[in-house]
Amino acid sequence: MSAVTDRASITHRILLSVLLLATLCESDPDLLLDYCVADTSAAASIHLNGLPCIDPAAARAEHFATSALARATNPGATLFGFNVTSTSPGASLPGANAQGLAMARIDLAPGGVAPPHSHPRASEAAVVLAGSVLVGFADTSYRLYTQLLRAGEAFVFPKAMVHFMYNADAAAPAVVLSGFNSQSPGAQLVPFSAFRTEPRMPDEVLKMAFKIHGQDVQRIQRNLAGSS
Repeated sequence: MSAVTDRASITHRILLSVLLLATLCESDPDLLLDYCVADTSAAASIHLNGLPCIDPAAARAEHFATSALARATNPGATLFGFNVTSTSPGASLPGANAQGLAMARIDLAPGGVAPPHSHPRASEAAVVLAGSVLVGFADTSYRLYTQLLRAGEAFVFPKAMVHFMYNADAAAPAVVLSGFNSQSPGAQLVPFSAFRTEPRMPDEVLKMAFKIHGQDVQRIQRNLAGSS
């Protein structure tokens, strides 16, 4: 086999590998049906990448509708001044099962903040419904992109990027509606990932990473204790 043929074969294998990886890295798998309304009565011992489906012939219009996001919450009683109400195929929106999407309502108290966090499995599009909200994300080059949004304005957070929402109004609450391109976007709050893990992250790691002292680690852990 010639050197040219060898190079062509290697290139071919590399391209096939890249295409395979690209396929595997899609947000959620595509449906082979029109829809897959979640069977919420299925045994909890069954673990699938999603939820099992009911018989499509038994689907009803109400399976595809929800009022979960219509109800305001009281974020003022929370640690950071924010509450999230998310749709769930297993609870509030069974018709969204396997559709590769989820929605969330974020209620922000005056001056409240959704602290730096990421969604490892989804991009997020956020629309401000009420109030004024400062949003932003940091990319892998640690460049920060921020924007002050008012009612009717929107912002996109790229997949897995660390981002935040801050109610810039100290007197009035704010409401944000978000859409995700995964039915299970996941969420990792940076303060909890560092200081609320079980078991605890080693103090020496936290002291070195944040350039703080042992008493600082304990103080932060106490301040975050009991929060959700």
